[in-house]
Amino acid sequence: MKKLFMLTAIVSIALFSACLNHEHEKAEDTTFLITSPIQKDTSVFKEYVGQVQSASHIELRSQEKGYLEKIFVDEGQFVKKGQLMFKIMPLVYEAEVEKAKAEMNFTEIEYRNTKSLRDKNIVSENELALAKAKLNKAKAELSLAQAHLGFTEIRAPFDGIMDRFHTRLGSLIEEGELLTTLSNNNKMWVYFNVPEAEYLDYVKLARTKDAQKVYLQMANKETFNYPGFVETIEADFNNETGNIAFRATFQNPKGILRHGETGNIMMPVVLKNAIIIPQKATFDVLDKKFVYIVDKNNVLKAKQITVAYELPHIYILESGLSVKDRILAEGLGKVKNNEQIKGEFVSFEKEMAELNHLHAE
Repeated sequence: MKKLFMLTAIVSIALFSACLNHEHEKAEDTTFLITSPIQKDTSVFKEYVGQVQSASHIELRSQEKGYLEKIFVDEGQFVKKGQLMFKIMPLVYEAEVEKAKAEMNFTEIEYRNTKSLRDKNIVSENELALAKAKLNKAKAELSLAQAHLGFTEIRAPFDGIMDRFHTRLGSLIEEGELLTTLSNNNKMWVYFNVPEAEYLDYVKLARTKDAQKVYLQMANKETFNYPGFVETIEADFNNETGNIAFRATFQNPKGILRHGETGNIMMPVVLKNAIIIPQKATFDVLDKKFVYIVDKNNVLKAKQITVAYELPHIYILESGLSVKDRILAEGLGKVKNNEQIKGEFVSFEKEMAELNHLHAE
């Protein structure tokens, strides 16, 4: 029985050794693809969180105290310039107008009588001037009363869209109380914060004549149909965040954008002589990225790289490689550092074409 066990163990070891030799021979027979980085001018998008605001967005407040007698519009309604929206009960102000009219009529009669007496040299020039002053004062008081009466009707100062009401029909309105807001969304401003280092890069590269073109990625990840342009930069940095606010202007002819929306500003950045490699040619160790450089003897050497930008299937490097380097393009999980491999060189363009074709399928 003991001999049978020993025989079985020897056979098992022999079979295991044969399998290892077979796998080793199979690895040695594998041909790995090798490629090189390319260097070319390209462009990427820097992304910033943006806050969308209407260029014409105002608060509509009451200029008089009184009961809200009528509401002529609805929330979310489009209104035209001059359209009547709210009316505050005008009875007191109508009475003040009538009182001011009566006072003006009285002083006007008094002035005419005084002028007639002055023409006959019965009264002095000063008395006529005093009567004239009283008439002018009465006219001013009438104009003021009429203005107060006019303030009981609140009209749209421009074409726009109504927001929600902050008060209801019949409410007692105080002077200066917020009724609603009005937005004209034909032109939109998008504010976004830029770090100091990127601001300095922007100022250095900014063209003097043409405004920087940017794009808006909306909340549904779709790009807004119309590009915007950076028109202004705030005067001061935020000392707490180290950022400065940019403002981009977008035309909004179809009214898709609304005040208060959020989105991402996509600012194109041109990169000169950028070093580009396939993403699949890299591997991670903790929080660092590496590639396998293939030397002239096809021996692998791990080397750390620094990624500046990530695009679909490719990395744009900040440092670590040059176009003269040869790197392992695939099969990184099947090899180890300082291992010699059998390699076949393939151009970067061919490698990326095959990768794009594979993802398209």
